Amino acid sequence: MSAKAPLDWTKRRRGAHLFGLKAETVAAWLLRLKGYSIVARRYSVSGGEIDLIARRGGSIAFVEVKARAELDAAAEAISATKRRRIARAARVWLARNPWAAGLTLRG
Repeated sequence: MSAKAPLDWTKRRRGAHLFGLKAETVAAWLLRLKGYSIVARRYSVSGGEIDLIARRGGSIAFVEVKARAELDAAAEAISATKRRRIARAARVWLARNPWAAGLTLRG
């Protein structure tokens, strides 16, 4: 392994991170076009994170954004561990936002 390899890895990770942020922005705009309001972006708590939390009428949607060419590939990228972390973060968000307790929750 050359001395350049760690630098290349860091550069690729930074690029992937920026690509993910752009995908979240696109997803937020698409949700807005569908009538949702974005309640939170990149909501993070100890042990979990949610990319977008959106509301439309009586529903709250917890959204994980995965930028993939195929829908199946995006679904496969969300592991059971990731689903548990999203659920944990959603529970914390709901505890901190009691106004949403009576709404329909979507994940």
